[in-house]
Amino acid sequence: MRVLIVDDEPLARRRLCCLVRELGGHEVIGEAADGDSALAETNRLMPEVVLIDVRMPARDGLNVCEQLQRLAVPPVVVFVTAFANHAVAAFDRDAVDYLLKPVRRERLAEALVRAERRWLTRQGAALAATTEVRYLSSTLRGALRRVPIADVRYLQADNKYVTAHWPGGELLIEQSLKALEGEYADLLLRIHRHTLVGMRHVSSVTRDDEGNSWLHLRDMPAPLPVSRRLVAEVRRRLRIV
Repeated sequence: MRVLIVDDEPLARRRLCCLVRELGGHEVIGEAADGDSALAETNRLMPEVVLIDVRMPARDGLNVCEQLQRLAVPPVVVFVTAFANHAVAAFDRDAVDYLLKPVRRERLAEALVRAERRWLTRQGAALAATTEVRYLSSTLRGALRRVPIADVRYLQADNKYVTAHWPGGELLIEQSLKALEGEYADLLLRIHRHTLVGMRHVSSVTRDDEGNSWLHLRDMPAPLPVSRRLVAEVRRRLRIV
């Protein structure tokens, strides 16, 4: 499991990191010291499970959990706290477990097993929702080539053609970006006048020192520029807070 640890106490984060690593089979991919950072890191790193405290400055853990549940496939949340009186509220927000500090190694292992089961269930539900396979197709030298639209990382327009990019290569198609955007609105997101991306493959959106936004895709080495005009809509569609 890919784990994000959220706690405003550095020593508490360090201890959880050590416990997770000792258990094996899991990877601590990041840390956050408050609720706002937790949401930002979730959107950047896309963890599978979030270990989070309840009481933190500004946005507390319960509010973060509410925000996370709005994602298409939210990470599984496990609360780790010194306060026993928020358990009911935590489970009402779909947390999978509620651990009290100091956390015992065996209890954390049990919580991560539950988290993994919940995550696999969510992944299965998301896959079932997209069982209908839709294809982009093109005829090259008399041969028909097809690529599942769900596998396409991005599409870019150049003159009158559009090129679909995916890990297996490229496919030149004659449909316009506008037509593709309308037909596959549930899967594709416009980030530039010349570019659509497959939303399910987005790993993060970053900003450079000059204020330019860049979108990163899994299995694609180079980030893609996001039009300034479209940044707000891109963040909204990706549910980046």
